[in-house]
Amino acid sequence: MNLKNLFIVLSCAAAVSACKSNKKEKSDVTGWNYNDKNMGGYQVSREKEQRTGPGLVFVQGGTFTMGATEEDVMGDWNNIPSRKTVNSFYIDRTEVANIHYREYLYWVNNVFDGDEYKDVRSQALPDTLVWRNELAYNEPLVEYYFRHPSYNYYPVVGVTWRQAHDFCLWRSDRVNEKALLDKGFINKTAVKNIQGQGSESFNTKAYLLGLTTPTPGNQVRSKKNPLKNPNGTPRTTVTFEDGILLPNYRLPTEAEWEYAALGLVGQNPNPSRKEGKRGEELITNKQVFAWTQNVNGLRDSRRGTWQGTFLANFKRGNGDNMGVAGGLNDRAVYTAPVTSFFPNSFGLYNMSGNVSEWTGDIYRPLSPTDNDDVSPYRGNHYQNVYKNKDGEFEKDSLGHVKTVYVTDEESKNRRNYQKGNVINYLDGDSMITGVTYGGTDVAENSKTGRGYGVSTLISDKSRVIKGGSWNDRPYWLSPGARRFLEEDQGSSTVGFRCAMDRLGSPEGNGHKTGINYPTRRQNTRKR
Repeated sequence: MNLKNLFIVLSCAAAVSACKSNKKEKSDVTGWNYNDKNMGGYQVSREKEQRTGPGLVFVQGGTFTMGATEEDVMGDWNNIPSRKTVNSFYIDRTEVANIHYREYLYWVNNVFDGDEYKDVRSQALPDTLVWRNELAYNEPLVEYYFRHPSYNYYPVVGVTWRQAHDFCLWRSDRVNEKALLDKGFINKTAVKNIQGQGSESFNTKAYLLGLTTPTPGNQVRSKKNPLKNPNGTPRTTVTFEDGILLPNYRLPTEAEWEYAALGLVGQNPNPSRKEGKRGEELITNKQVFAWTQNVNGLRDSRRGTWQGTFLANFKRGNGDNMGVAGGLNDRAVYTAPVTSFFPNSFGLYNMSGNVSEWTGDIYRPLSPTDNDDVSPYRGNHYQNVYKNKDGEFEKDSLGHVKTVYVTDEESKNRRNYQKGNVINYLDGDSMITGVTYGGTDVAENSKTGRGYGVSTLISDKSRVIKGGSWNDRPYWLSPGARRFLEEDQGSSTVGFRCAMDRLGSPEGNGHKTGINYPTRRQNTRKR
């Protein structure tokens, strides 16, 4: 083939490619074009998949046996093994570290710097006094652990469940604000000075409802902007349907946390790695801890320089938190940096040991048997967005969209739920004399509950913690072990990590949902 013919072939190929790229996507139900100003201008996003948010790891969901994998030596019997299914989701690769939480405090102190926000600033502070013990010298940790650069990447502790929840909300808004900034939908000069923004600071939900209108960048007004109004002009605001904004960061559910900690994908001898290639449905061993190198042991069993090293940060025995001088076993008397020790099969660090972690669930002893078998969770208290008498949305003093709890009156005629607050749903408290976890109405349920401290130490503020810590024996390092702590309390052994919903294919980006068979022709004769 001579040069002239080659040029003609390449030109034709380019022309065909251009025709394909200019071909309008159309509706399967009406035949009308999408993204066509001459056909109504209905916009469909060109973003097809969810991007992974900062710090997150994709966890492909599936079925697993949730609960105890060892003898119940504590006699609680609160983790009865049961088969559950967890949807795919994202979770932090590491625990949230001191430097991350100080970044959050920096933002809070600058945005809410007025005297009227004094309580907001103080309520965000972690409790450094959690390091104090009556018969131990821990004052250096009280004074320096959270603040000194030596501890920048050690897990933050002394954070309550409520503070961890608020951190997740803050992180969601900062990540989405950055996404809009990168795409030019927020002017870069508008975010240089955050001092004193207060209720005018960026909030994702307020932005989507039109209650926050940041100054857009100049480039979004150009023809290069992929988002269009119905008349074909560039659009300066983003909707959730555009696929640019991410779902909220949140605390993982207990089931999600336990599933991610086990990392059972590491035991699958032939997992699916790409679209079109089937994987096995097989787990080869009963796993006790978060690693698959030595599923029932605490040391690395592989030959080489790692052989015999501890796989987690924990307390080996009474008075032994790190071993003997010259041969320290886990090399950490208290916590260790968040990327220490061996990650599990999902690439997650310290799912066993270092610090226990908050989950989203309200604690009940029999949740493993009471909860649904798909996406199990106890803690639902449904909310609606508030509208004033004029039917308008409003923001509160912190810039968040106002919400109201769903009432029982609103719910009574539904088939799938009949109450707005279902934290106590089917937990058995109404059938046992003298045991009441919460009060009889919403106001009382938000308090400690009538039975707390009288007939039970569990209340509607009790949240599940998982994973074991630097000061725990190996029993608590098993992902199936569960304990609880009141949501307004902190501890030197409890930290947290964030999670996020997965939208789309459960196998991840680049994969389809369901089994796709080729279309079989029923009749090839012309009609």
